[in-house]
Amino acid sequence: MEIKNLGIFNKTSFRHSQGTLGVYKTAKLPATTLALLFSIILSLILSFAFFPARTEAATLTRQLEIGMRGSDVAALQTYLAADSTIYPEGLMTGYFGPLTREAVKRFQARFGIPQVGRVGPQTLAAIGELTDTTRIIGTDRRAPAIYGPNVSTTNSSATLTWSTDQPASALVYYDISPLRIIEADSNDGITVSGMTNLVHTDLRTTHSATLTGLQSNTLYNYLIYVRDAFGNVSVTWPSSVRTN
Repeated sequence: MEIKNLGIFNKTSFRHSQGTLGVYKTAKLPATTLALLFSIILSLILSFAFFPARTEAATLTRQLEIGMRGSDVAALQTYLAADSTIYPEGLMTGYFGPLTREAVKRFQARFGIPQVGRVGPQTLAAIGELTDTTRIIGTDRRAPAIYGPNVSTTNSSATLTWSTDQPASALVYYDISPLRIIEADSNDGITVSGMTNLVHTDLRTTHSATLTGLQSNTLYNYLIYVRDAFGNVSVTWPSSVRTN
């Protein structure tokens, strides 16, 4: 096949590309050039088909731990492999084995999360923060997505309002000191330090909590915890608010 002038891709540029690829320079497409181009195109197609983008970690459909398999594990591995200091092996097998567990531990260490090597609510919240999503997923089905919160303050109080896409009970943890979060080995276990404000135990989609008795002009750290009827948990990444 002869290459005619196709704008930026003409005989001259094509001969140059053949030289760069180590193929004999000619204005025609010999079998060796066709085979090489086909190989390159096929490699690109396969790489896009089997290796999802880094932000796909936000589509996790459950909490993850060693021994699990699935496309969500592969998505997690792809996300972690984007940083070679966290997952130097970079294997995207869809199986949560010892290498993936060690990579999760490195991720947890970087973000101040207890290094338990499983992806529970706190680790999912950290991934959600980095990928612009607050959706945390439980083991049985999708957990509530948290929207908000909106915060207003006075000299001695702070009011938080937010919504969830499915009915859930709610807690707010808060403290002047940084909140300490421990992700347990059970599927939904998470322990948070600080004072607790029980918002409500019934299941709702709109939520409001007023923290009272606060000191004026003081920075408070807070975290929202919601739980649906199936026990699936969502938490927000710790945030802060200053009273008036």
